[in-house]
Amino acid sequence: MRLYLVSLLMGLLAGVLYSVLNVRSPAPPVIALLGLLGMLVGEQIVPTAKRLASGEPVTMSWFRAECVPKIMGATPSKPESADGGSGSMQRDS
Repeated sequence: MRLYLVSLLMGLLAGVLYSVLNVRSPAPPVIALLGLLGMLVGEQIVPTAKRLASGEPVTMSWFRAECVPKIMGATPSKPESADGGSGSMQRDS
């Protein structure tokens, strides 16, 4: 339930911001896409800040491995199954 309330509040905040900036709603496609990109990039600020706070370096390899897939929408790879990844199911007779 909390997640829904937070989502609603963020939507209200976005609506107020749109009104202040005189952007019509729904936003034109370019503005909407830039807003979504900002949300995806903004989500990565917390893990980056946590890493910096713990004294770990923020390297390009870490950024590429941890942040880029989340920003670009890459799906996580599936672990290979014990049958070699064939995906076929066999029945015991």
